[in-house]
Amino acid sequence: MKKPNKRKKTLIIVVAALVLIAAATVGILLFRDKPKPKKTSDSQGVVGVVTDDWDTGIDEKDKPKQSGTQIPGYSSAQMKAGDTTLKINIGNPKENKVGMFATVKLDDGTVLYESPLLKPGQGITEIPLSKTLEKGTYNAFVEYKCVMLNEKNTPLNAAESGFKLIVE
Repeated sequence: MKKPNKRKKTLIIVVAALVLIAAATVGILLFRDKPKPKKTSDSQGVVGVVTDDWDTGIDEKDKPKQSGTQIPGYSSAQMKAGDTTLKINIGNPKENKVGMFATVKLDDGTVLYESPLLKPGQGITEIPLSKTLEKGTYNAFVEYKCVMLNEKNTPLNAAESGFKLIVE
């Protein structure tokens, strides 16, 4: 009689261990952190976080009705001298049917940031800069290079949006 009890106990222990392993696996899969926004890096080795639910910051009722590709515009942006990031709302409006690469430049040609491909509705609100700037007011612009959303990202047209970059 003792041998069947020993087998029964062993079987119960093995089944219990399998149930615990299965429960732990399911728990890990269900309760792990949600994926974070995709981090991408530009050719300068600078990293930016691209969000899929980018908001232009313009109230829908104030948006002019347009056809064709929409290009965001800016009047000015501010930052502190020595900062390595700039808060500016760069993105591709969700109404567009093309992808965009955005490059922030000074009018002397200095490239401060290059974005990865921004699909419609994707954007960045805080960009890391490739260099720090001293106090002053700079003429800057965002160059948008539009591409088809195909395997080759076939180039289309480009546009620039100028703004004053104020470094305090």
